Amino acid sequence: MKLEHAELYLVRLPLKFRFETSFGTQTERTLLLLILSGEGLEGYSEGVMEVLPAYREETLAGALHLLETALLPAVLGKDWENPDQLVQALAPFRGNRMAKAVVEMAFWDLWAKSLGFPLYQLLGGVRREVPVGVSLGIQPSLEATLDLVERHLAEGYQRIKLKIKPGWDVQVVAAVRERFPTARLTVDANSAYTLADLPVFRELDRYALDYIEQPLAYDDLVDHAKLQQALTTPLCLDESITSATEARKALELGAGRVINLKVGRVGGHLEARKVHDVAAAWSAPVWCGGMLEAGVGRAHNIHLATLANFTHPGDTSSASRYWAEDIVEEALEAREGWMPVPEGPGIGVTLRRDWIRKRALEVRRVRS
Repeated sequence: MKLEHAELYLVRLPLKFRFETSFGTQTERTLLLLILSGEGLEGYSEGVMEVLPAYREETLAGALHLLETALLPAVLGKDWENPDQLVQALAPFRGNRMAKAVVEMAFWDLWAKSLGFPLYQLLGGVRREVPVGVSLGIQPSLEATLDLVERHLAEGYQRIKLKIKPGWDVQVVAAVRERFPTARLTVDANSAYTLADLPVFRELDRYALDYIEQPLAYDDLVDHAKLQQALTTPLCLDESITSATEARKALELGAGRVINLKVGRVGGHLEARKVHDVAAAWSAPVWCGGMLEAGVGRAHNIHLATLANFTHPGDTSSASRYWAEDIVEEALEAREGWMPVPEGPGIGVTLRRDWIRKRALEVRRVRS
């Protein structure tokens, strides 16, 4: 398949609610959208990098520059037989996995459309719907948290994830567990703690959590292994896992027992499948995390989450929770805790092109 040209859009979407984590508070999301064209078809992807490097090192401005000046010129004007071949062309550029994922994921969508298959079938998926949990940000009060948990459990979500930070951890988990003794609960610290906080985690260990997500530094495995040895509750690694190699090291060290697998963080679907397979070999379950994606990124996540070792509910909750208006025509909505896979070839969504053009902060076109 010959790639002919590409369009890059920056689009700002206001969130329907204030989303607070240990990083800070978000009320909007500026996303990067790639439209990759070839042989009369289009492939779509979203970037998950943020304006500032709070989650990992990559930034929106840096990724946009790299895509325009290096990554897209490396693949445009050439014929590619499959995603593996295209990924090899990007391999000489070190790091920048999120930016590379933008190109790779758009090509997967385009390639799947050219073959007439939905993406999940080409990835090796085994189901037509995926189990869904929900991620709840830090709320102004315990009562507000309890109300939010109750509402989402009533909507059928299969797992409740509570964001925590120092000073907002044990008390909120204790309150939620007391009110909802049978709920499937997890917590996500987003790297807000150190080993000095071991007493906090020993307290959390009492509340029958499915796992504690990324409690320590984003680039650490050694201290996570020390913490895991001290706890019964499994640790789940997110920011620390950037490749299948890092996943293997983490599992060998005992740094965690569960992996939050985000396709953009690891560089695309090919590497995501490798992480999935490494985790399966270690009998470590994976689940699909979210980065406040709009419809394109959410669709990619749903297709990936059909693979066999995605056995824990993911963060692919209903798009209408986040956005009053999405960038795609299709309504990506969970039903009683299950998200159906979008139908049709590729990722199965169509862009609201006119709407996107009107609201784009910036548009860049790259040709071979």
